[in-house]
Amino acid sequence: MRTTTLGGSAVPVSELALGCAALGNLFHPVTDEAAHATVEAAWDAGIRTFDTAPHYGLGLSERRLGAALRDRPRDTYTLSTKVGRLLVPDPEGGAGDDLVHGFAVPATHRRVWDFSADGVLRSLEASLERLGLDHVDVALLHDPDDHADQALREAYPALERLRAEGVIGAIGVGMNQSALPARFVRETDIDVVLLAGRYTLLEQDSLAELLPEAAARGRSVVIGGVFNSGLLTAPRPGATYDYAPAPQPVLDRALRLLAVCERHGVPLRAAALRFPFGHSAVASVLTGARSPHEVRDTVEQLRRPIPDALWDELRAKSLLAPDTPVPVQTGGAAPIGEAMPIGEAMPSKEPS
Repeated sequence: MRTTTLGGSAVPVSELALGCAALGNLFHPVTDEAAHATVEAAWDAGIRTFDTAPHYGLGLSERRLGAALRDRPRDTYTLSTKVGRLLVPDPEGGAGDDLVHGFAVPATHRRVWDFSADGVLRSLEASLERLGLDHVDVALLHDPDDHADQALREAYPALERLRAEGVIGAIGVGMNQSALPARFVRETDIDVVLLAGRYTLLEQDSLAELLPEAAARGRSVVIGGVFNSGLLTAPRPGATYDYAPAPQPVLDRALRLLAVCERHGVPLRAAALRFPFGHSAVASVLTGARSPHEVRDTVEQLRRPIPDALWDELRAKSLLAPDTPVPVQTGGAAPIGEAMPIGEAMPSKEPS
């Protein structure tokens, strides 16, 4: 699987990354055995980049991912986790579940927002303990939407110091919006933005600011949520978009995308997976999975040839703007994206 490096760092990422929210029992329980098998299937498929967070299952995702990778040489994969939410034991928790936050785990802890410098250090220390590792490769500020000033003044400088000391290889921000990450790209020296759900076949608002800024400044973008919460896997009445029933105009647009893909003999999810790689700032696409089957299907779809005529028709039908960058099919095996730098070093939006 192709790799590139994040921003100005030396941290490599595979073109497909495994998002591990499902390993934290996102919406539904996953057994330890299924979680381990999912990571094994990703490894067998050539995936070498794994993303997790304390938020995912109150630390369960980190524990499971660390256990699944424990016997792998540490320099053969890239692991990212996130800071901004501290897990604090809840003396009244445990009896209920955490489904109000999207995870089918006992509510043994509370999440406490903390983008202070001390909070960053405490969060990373706790993550390393859960992972059973001595370092992470990438640390991301997680959803600082309502904490932008503190994240910029306190959390970011703390991450910058850790990167300068060689404790972390790359730093960035992970969000479900593009405006604040664009500010981070302009005002800081982050290496990467993990952008969930906002640069997809369905919506490309981030072309207005974030992606051009990242490309101009040599920063990388990792795209998550390429299926827009499942809508771009099987658009139909009742399908979800941003974890709620898709509004009719959004559903109608997804159905039009589906019709074009079907005319060209391409599964919609294959086009959705490939689309982001048309932009030069995109280094990797991150998808979630809760089973080996989902991993294998994702890899299969990513490798499907997609004719240039499909993108041409999407433009002709105003489903993509005329100047939207798209991957180029050159015949034979499908390339991931001609603008993607190479060799220089199930469906989910990132849950908030």
